[in-house]
Amino acid sequence: MKILFTHSYFYKRDPKQWRFKQPYPPLGTLLAAAVMRTQGHDVALLDNNLKDGPDAIVPALTEHRPNYVVIYDDGFNYLTKMCLTVMREAAFVMAEESRKRGCTVIICSSDATDHYEKYFQHHVDYVIRGEGEETLKQLIDTLEKQGDVSAVQGLAFRENGTTILTPARPVLRDLDALPLPAWDLVDMESYRALWLKHHGYFSLNLATTRGCPFKCNWCAKPIYGNRYTSRSPQHVVDEIAFLLEHHHPDHFWMSDDIFGLRPGWVREFNRLVKERKLAFTYKIQSRVDLLLEDEVIDALAASGARTVWVGAESGSQSVLDAMDKGTTVEQIYEATRLLKTHGIAVGFFLQFGYPGETETDIQATLRMVLELMPEEVGISISYPLPGTKFYENVKGQLLEKQNWSDSDDLAMLFKSTFNNAYYKALHRYVHYVYRKQKGYASLKKLMRSPLRLTYKDLKQGLGTFYFGARVTLLSKRLRILKDSTIPNSR
Repeated sequence: MKILFTHSYFYKRDPKQWRFKQPYPPLGTLLAAAVMRTQGHDVALLDNNLKDGPDAIVPALTEHRPNYVVIYDDGFNYLTKMCLTVMREAAFVMAEESRKRGCTVIICSSDATDHYEKYFQHHVDYVIRGEGEETLKQLIDTLEKQGDVSAVQGLAFRENGTTILTPARPVLRDLDALPLPAWDLVDMESYRALWLKHHGYFSLNLATTRGCPFKCNWCAKPIYGNRYTSRSPQHVVDEIAFLLEHHHPDHFWMSDDIFGLRPGWVREFNRLVKERKLAFTYKIQSRVDLLLEDEVIDALAASGARTVWVGAESGSQSVLDAMDKGTTVEQIYEATRLLKTHGIAVGFFLQFGYPGETETDIQATLRMVLELMPEEVGISISYPLPGTKFYENVKGQLLEKQNWSDSDDLAMLFKSTFNNAYYKALHRYVHYVYRKQKGYASLKKLMRSPLRLTYKDLKQGLGTFYFGARVTLLSKRLRILKDSTIPNSR
């Protein structure tokens, strides 16, 4: 049968991400398309990442005339896990346009897993709950044979006005048995052009694992859950070799929640990379405690890791403990210093506004950032999503708005220590203080070695004065907001 795959993430509708100009192909969508192609189906792709809006589906429906439209979001990309309302609304438009043309509409996404009833209201026929490849295979096979879809695990659908939820499907164990993603369906040159124009290199994404066994109580895992399943190092290296040969990226984003958790995995990966004489750089996400295990950082550096993002979250141990993070502030310091010693840049994910956080906790986080000076920081506000302990604790405080519209929304959706305006100002303040400090370091470099100054150093150095002025203004605003009695605004 003819299946049109698409997804509901549009970089241009997420202004913050579009400013970054770091788009990645929809990896999960491509993998699902490859799986269905191995079943003998005729598949096509509408990749919305660089499209203007969901109306792009109309000419695609006319061109391909599919029997099925599968809106299959990339579960490996953290942006789709955020359940942004602007992307939800785009999915609704695509579902409605598909139904007008007589297509059966199937969706697999974090948001649809959590809010399937909303999607039924917009003519989605079937919602795949959780990991999607095996469910999609069985669903379409059952529909083609006019069988009983209630026997398909991992589904939500409507029947005679009643919502039916079938039992959850067990997670895939043998990830090496899956085909490589259908990279041939992607307009690779459009991605390459953006990367080269704005960054001077080309980066592609791949995933070596699924899931995360740790239980940070704010982290939503509607697709892959708390189970951790890993591809073999050999299988991953084979895919890297394929991509290097056919698409020539300079760099990879390993989009795992945690890269190389299994003992010895990173060391074996490094050995195979060297054996195959593959040349590339990459970035990962990891935990500070895992990075401190024997020889992990050595193997990362030797195999081409250039950036490691860690979920630092807070410089306050009491906040980390409240989050059930399972790491310590001391481990953040130690891992950051070791990574820098090995020439690996460090990125910090930071989170403000967690229930019970005090001004002292906030200052501890700022102090940690300025003492360790990671290469990059990503700052968010605590964001309650269904399926988490955090959500259960605050859901009684949630009002009509329960999701962010885009990734730069950062609205405080529950009652925290300070009001929404305070956290918005704090987000900017921490960025400005951080950039001021980076600029100051560049100025000192200029004084020591003026002939070795780069354009980046000069730009950062001059930024010291701008960000210094902004810090002064924002610090005054934060004091006013902290002391105000303005009710928590949502």
